[in-house]
Amino acid sequence: MEQPEKFLDTENSNLSFAKQVQRLHRLTVYGRWLFVGFLWLTIAPVSLWHLREEIVLWRQYFTWVAVRYGLAYHPIATVGLALCIGMTVAILIWQSRNILLGLPQQEKQRLEQQVYRIRQQGPSHPLWKWICH
Repeated sequence: MEQPEKFLDTENSNLSFAKQVQRLHRLTVYGRWLFVGFLWLTIAPVSLWHLREEIVLWRQYFTWVAVRYGLAYHPIATVGLALCIGMTVAILIWQSRNILLGLPQQEKQRLEQQVYRIRQQGPSHPLWKWICH
């Protein structure tokens, strides 16, 4: 009679572990979107502020050449906007791939290893209460 109890116990443990991996993945997604939101709230306004004179010109006489020269002569603002746009597109592609195709095996293994480390460290780990409870 011990073996069915052990089987149920390991099955519950595996189910709990899978839920913990799913929670960690969800936290990863939230963290990435929070980072992108932070970029858009900090770097994008500063970059747009540096381009304010160019934007006035673009609103009056919009041409792609004007946009090109405006961005070429304000490289720091261009890099800031490119960072915001690039990170947003990268996360959209990453999340779309995960939704459409599922998590790649390598990503699943990375998340599982991270959950093992969180479980080993116990309550002293910063993510313990979000993952294991």
